[in-house]
Amino acid sequence: MLYVDHVSFRYNTSPVLEDINLKIGKGEHVSIIGESGCGKSTLLKIIYGLLHVEEGSLFWNDTQILGPHFNLVPGEPYMKYLSQDFDLMPFTKVEENVSQFLSVFEPEKLKERTQELLEMIELTDFAKVKVKYLSGGQQQRVALARVLAQRPEVLLLDEPFSHIDNFRKNSLRRNLFGYLKEKGVTVITATHDHNDMLPYADTVTVLKNGKIIAKDSPKALFEHPKDLYIAGLFGEANKIPIHIIKPYADTQREIIVYAHEFKVSQKSGMEVEVKRSYYKGDYYMIEGIYEGQPIFFNHGTALEEQKKVFLNISIETINQRLNR
Repeated sequence: MLYVDHVSFRYNTSPVLEDINLKIGKGEHVSIIGESGCGKSTLLKIIYGLLHVEEGSLFWNDTQILGPHFNLVPGEPYMKYLSQDFDLMPFTKVEENVSQFLSVFEPEKLKERTQELLEMIELTDFAKVKVKYLSGGQQQRVALARVLAQRPEVLLLDEPFSHIDNFRKNSLRRNLFGYLKEKGVTVITATHDHNDMLPYADTVTVLKNGKIIAKDSPKALFEHPKDLYIAGLFGEANKIPIHIIKPYADTQREIIVYAHEFKVSQKSGMEVEVKRSYYKGDYYMIEGIYEGQPIFFNHGTALEEQKKVFLNISIETINQRLNR
């Protein structure tokens, strides 16, 4: 179990993290999400021991995690941190980078383990290529395999797919998070991309201005976002009073509605003027205006600018948001 107990951190006099509390079980995958500058990377550096904490404490089981004031070489042996700086050996081959921390006294196991990791990061064809000739995304994958070769109990990932091409990300996510779950590795992933965590994380922690504002399963947070900030981390969303869509509703409460939850009608509902259509592949995201405020909704085709349409959402969606 990893414990982060009432941790606060400042850079000089500026607060970055305030009263952070986390309990993460062995083999659990926790995602830390939030806008840029909310403290995600700083939290990972604190957990790894790269930054000294004046307030609060951290433990892995019964072992206290100490920062650079106590360790000459920061970091704990059972924990590995994959930052956005890859720390590779550029003039050696990919396979040599991956196998650097494996035992040379068991050459067959070394070869087998290296091959396993190269297959996971989908770089077997580049085994003999020097790292300096790889793209940024390929180097990020090598750095990932190099960290996994050390068999950590706890793995900290800071935007692990940020340099990787979109067409490659999905298979790598499946490979990596499936592998880590199978091996029982405790994982903390800091990300701004909901695709990194919605299908894979056990728990999601939302940071805003250095504070935890929500903790729950990915499904619960997506289906029941308590505010527009949280919903916006998953996609385009709107905050609207219920009575606008359902005039008979006896309430002034506002609810969060994702763009995909609106249904377009030609007769009744919330009247919106179309401003612009954005092609998204198998649908269009429409930007509209309601009483001077932007409204975003999805539609199967582009809509003519200044066209008036009516928006509705299902009673099931309304009840789902009200009952949370």
